[in-house]
Amino acid sequence: MSEMVKISINDKEFEAQKGSLLIDALLEENIHIPHFCYHQALGKDGNCRMCMVEIEGQKRPQIACDTPVKEGMIVRTKGEKIEKVRKDILELQLVNHPLDCPTCDQAGECKLQDYYMDSGFYVNRVNVQKNHALKRVDLGRNVMLDQERCVLCTRCVRFFKNVTKTNELGVHSRADHSVIGTFPGMELQSEYAMNVVDLCPVGALTSKDFRFKQRVWFMETFEAICSGCSKGCNIYVDHRKEKYEDDTIFRFRPKVNKAVNGHFICDEGRLSYKKENENRFLTMQCNQETETLNNAKASVIKTLKEEKNILIVVSPMLSCEELKAAQQLAVKTHASISGYAPHYFDESFKDELLRTHDKAPNRKAYETINISEDERQFNANLAQASLVIILENSYFEDKPTLLNGKKVIHLTSHNSAINSFANIAIGISSFLEKNGTYINCDGIQQEVISKINKDTRAVDLKEFLDTINSML
Repeated sequence: MSEMVKISINDKEFEAQKGSLLIDALLEENIHIPHFCYHQALGKDGNCRMCMVEIEGQKRPQIACDTPVKEGMIVRTKGEKIEKVRKDILELQLVNHPLDCPTCDQAGECKLQDYYMDSGFYVNRVNVQKNHALKRVDLGRNVMLDQERCVLCTRCVRFFKNVTKTNELGVHSRADHSVIGTFPGMELQSEYAMNVVDLCPVGALTSKDFRFKQRVWFMETFEAICSGCSKGCNIYVDHRKEKYEDDTIFRFRPKVNKAVNGHFICDEGRLSYKKENENRFLTMQCNQETETLNNAKASVIKTLKEEKNILIVVSPMLSCEELKAAQQLAVKTHASISGYAPHYFDESFKDELLRTHDKAPNRKAYETINISEDERQFNANLAQASLVIILENSYFEDKPTLLNGKKVIHLTSHNSAINSFANIAIGISSFLEKNGTYINCDGIQQEVISKINKDTRAVDLKEFLDTINSML
């Protein structure tokens, strides 16, 4: 176990790990310290000089990102002298920075903007010709570059060097003409390229997908997990319900969870928010006719009581709570239940960073809840079944003939070819419209508590199954 030592920060005593970086100790104690180049996932670089602090016994200010913690260290982050040093450094950063905050997509999330407001730079003291560089440079992979806004923190360069190890960005030219860019004729290729948008502390790197879609201060945010694969990366979901409009998700951002995804997510997972907004199924149908929810429930109950050979097919996209409710329905109706869903496996999707070959978030729960996904057992039960209840499982999408001669009850959040021949089709809440627990590929249990204004036309699957169970 690492040795803990006592240090003083702004006349208050704290404990910190000996030899760790001082900036980490400050951030862990929620002590504000301006910084551009330092990032916990990328380590120290020391090029922006913004994290200057006073350390008793040192002749001059030191950068917190390259200062190891020592026993008895006395640190000051506040005070007229040290704040003047940081203010002078910030003023140099602003010399060539364009005055385009009103049109910058980073406005509201820009650290330069925050530090500027904190410092009180309301009068320009420097009157020189600004250096101009390229604007609106499409780097590929949904990343746009504005070289004039860059503060040369090199977080993006170090991300491609140390994390993806693809070395796609570099610093070109010298001195105050230095700019970030790709090599001539090259574009970003990494499946994780959009992480540099989050890493960029200013508006130099922005998302082409999100660009000019919404101002950040209008959106609401809640924490969730990505449903793109069994890793279950932690994310922030940014959404907004405008007047007379449905609640819309505008983007996913990575949420730090060192036990699961660290600081990053893959681009495919980041852009999967679009699936939540598009192609929704929000009606109740009985024999292709639109019905009310109560009539649909009555039809489900009637069908369950009439049929004896029932197969319930669940999905690894469902939460633990939904799987348990489906299992209870199987017990009540003496039905077979299967989690067979091989179509979610994709070996080409897997990599050495975060992506797994299973593109479903909750297959691990099958083991906990005791739901079989054995192919032979599934085929045998399907052959005998006169009624198949499909819960958010798209296996039959490309194999509709397997359901010939059988009654079908289909509960799904998105439009599907199965709806066109299902005896009963019911629109249910999508992945991020509901609360639930999921177990990732490493056995880590994670809870999602949705804060989206749910579409009242969609049914909560667990509540629906609980109601059916209570009526049988």
